[in-house]
Amino acid sequence: MKKKLYAFLFFVFLGLFFTDTFAQTADTAFVRNNYQKYEYQIPMRDGIKLFTIVYVPKDASDKNKYPMIMQRTCYSVAPYGPNAYSRHISPSDVMMREKYIVVYQDVRGRYMSEGTWTNMTPHHEKKDPKKDKSIDEASDTYDTIDWLLKNVKYNNGRVGQWGISYPGFYTIAGALSQHPALKASSPQAPVSDFYFDDFHHNGAFTEEYFLTYPLFGIQHPAPTSKDWFADKMIAPIGARDGYDYYMKLGPLKNGNKYYADNFFWQETVEHPNYDEFWQKRSIVPHLKNVKHAVLTVGGWFDAEDLYGPLTIYKTLEKNNPGIFNVITMGPFGHGRWSRETGHTLHGDIYFGDSVATFYQREIEGKFFHHFLKDKGDGKVDLPEAWLFDTGTKEYKKFDKYPSPAAKKTTFYFQANGKLATSEPGESQSFSEYISDPMKPVPSSEEEAEMFGFTPFKYMSGDQRFAASRPDVLVFQTDVLDQDITLGGEIMAKLKISTTGSDADFFVKLVDVYPDNEPNHKYMPNKNVMLASYQQMVRSEIMRARFRNSFSKPEPLTPGQVTEVNFRLQDVLHTFKKGHRIMIQVQSSCFPVFDRNPQKYVENIYKANEEDFIKATQRVYHQKGNASVIEADVLN
Repeated sequence: MKKKLYAFLFFVFLGLFFTDTFAQTADTAFVRNNYQKYEYQIPMRDGIKLFTIVYVPKDASDKNKYPMIMQRTCYSVAPYGPNAYSRHISPSDVMMREKYIVVYQDVRGRYMSEGTWTNMTPHHEKKDPKKDKSIDEASDTYDTIDWLLKNVKYNNGRVGQWGISYPGFYTIAGALSQHPALKASSPQAPVSDFYFDDFHHNGAFTEEYFLTYPLFGIQHPAPTSKDWFADKMIAPIGARDGYDYYMKLGPLKNGNKYYADNFFWQETVEHPNYDEFWQKRSIVPHLKNVKHAVLTVGGWFDAEDLYGPLTIYKTLEKNNPGIFNVITMGPFGHGRWSRETGHTLHGDIYFGDSVATFYQREIEGKFFHHFLKDKGDGKVDLPEAWLFDTGTKEYKKFDKYPSPAAKKTTFYFQANGKLATSEPGESQSFSEYISDPMKPVPSSEEEAEMFGFTPFKYMSGDQRFAASRPDVLVFQTDVLDQDITLGGEIMAKLKISTTGSDADFFVKLVDVYPDNEPNHKYMPNKNVMLASYQQMVRSEIMRARFRNSFSKPEPLTPGQVTEVNFRLQDVLHTFKKGHRIMIQVQSSCFPVFDRNPQKYVENIYKANEEDFIKATQRVYHQKGNASVIEADVLN
């Protein structure tokens, strides 16, 4: 019982079982009454069989054929058994009721499928059917589609696919299969590269993923419907203090006490840099020769996979001119567009009602209907980019993204905590703080939020708790006399120095609310006041050792002024009249990200306790050495 409880809670906190765990608008009765379930073991070209469930509408016939919509996943296609029906099938309740032939497949080495599990299976552009090493997710997708077309009755010859999070990776990898029947793909919150998504951000380890390693680093002994990794979990779920838990864990080398036999943990430890191991697992360089339609979906407050959807959309756009390639970004955390919550909130911030339903009907449902059931000629009422402005709290359409109408604007750090569009005039000016890895800046002021299996709410959280700390720098504009919309890419360009030989810099873009801001009526925490609220709009961390190369780290020279430049990822947010734009800079965000020892060591995963030292960080805001934020402004 304990093992099952841990496994269930594991998936809930990961937010990965969207089709069953979070489906609340549908029930088993509808699926059972309207679909017939089948189970197959589909052979791949190397002989490995992949377990596949197919739901076929009961009214399908030679005169009433349906397209297929498929999800391939490493998170189980349960429930198993021909008479065990899911509560919910399809990407949404909207599409489930419209009816498609719905396909779910366990990928290699997972649950009921045969084979060996590989994290982020490397893609092989040139495939040799006689060599196992040529097998990848694209070939498995091709072989699965080919078999389904020949063996599942009453299909109309068109296939689509979707997936959220890791299944989003399988979706975009499958988009490279080049099967002629594949007409539409929707990678949603897709993982694209584990060195920049999920487990790392710009080389910093996402330590709050530490508890997930049993799921990703233990091979199943044989095809099974059970959670074989459950007895390897190292901590129960609950309202525990994550900050305290991870501080007591100590340096990352102590992870070996729990994961000595976990192959993914060992791979992570042995590959601290962006070497060939990580590079060959990135799908991004391979996003070429895609011919069919793609809808990429993301959430502006996705703490797990924000890099993925933005990077995949832009890379597809660059490498595949002329294809139907669109993107939508909503006011959601990881995958939360897949279920309707009524009042749409992220943390304390309310964005409107039934936003997920709008997305499901007007964007996702319309996309798949057009390319799988309708003409499929691309003449459908979908813009190039349908993006939610998280400041005005409304969707906006763009014919091109990033918008060519955006104006590059530079916001300069100034003395006395000012942020302005004018360059500082001082010849010598800097702000400094002492960064102590034994007292890192918390990633949240909620203890329970810091002990989930993955981070979530911190992406829009109130930053007042951080702004008051002496190890956090704050720069803000005067009160705005008009709305300012940031819409597009953001770059942090810092001029720094340190007394150490390595450092992290975590930069936050913050919307400061007016002193008289009223609470909305759906406040989840009645003790929180939106008056003077400091809402984080965007943030990112950069490990300075990787400032010139992610594959060849370099120490910092103590006392030397050094450039550290990095992307904060895109944003669409209107800072309203009466608000302020704030930038916060700090050297830790714990336990979302691991602590930098601040003394250069070859491998931080093997650093000792004594390697962690205090360091004084300086951020310069002087003429000729000005730290800035560069942003696309739409006004």
